[in-house]
Amino acid sequence: MSLRVNNMREETARASTLHEEIESLRRLTAVGLREKYLEVFGEESRSGHKQFLFRRIAWRIQANALGGLSERARQRALEIADDADLRIRAPKNFLQMPLDETRTSESRCLASADPRLPLDGSDLKRHFRGKDIVVRVREEGFEHGGRLYHSLSAAVRAATGTRWNGFAFFGLGNKPGAKRGKYQQ
Repeated sequence: MSLRVNNMREETARASTLHEEIESLRRLTAVGLREKYLEVFGEESRSGHKQFLFRRIAWRIQANALGGLSERARQRALEIADDADLRIRAPKNFLQMPLDETRTSESRCLASADPRLPLDGSDLKRHFRGKDIVVRVREEGFEHGGRLYHSLSAAVRAATGTRWNGFAFFGLGNKPGAKRGKYQQ
């Protein structure tokens, strides 16, 4: 019985000192944690993140004191890691190598018209309050009734006498497959 009590006392004392050692890490700065990382792991940390360093060092201290992963768990982790292509950081020469000119081309794109609009020369049509509203899309703007307008909304306003969002009036862009706005080329 006394052997069991002594073992429990030793285990409690060991857990207490382990807890105190880990708690002392909380008071260290990031620089201090990097130094402790070097001491515990035997290599410099690539990270300067305080919480990350604290967690890694605390885990290693516990693993050293209480035992790390079981051999079975280690083997399984190696199997999983062997199957995966792991990379923590990009290579140092990433994006520093010269570009292969045969596979690379550079060009500038001009600002294009709104992607919700059909091609130039297309007609936007809608039946509204008993009449057909037709607006032609042109490179310079929008044409209705022989006049040129700078925006689709302005053309629709002239045609209906009511303020409308031109895209909403013709059903362009907001709902795929909307049946209200139809255009013909």
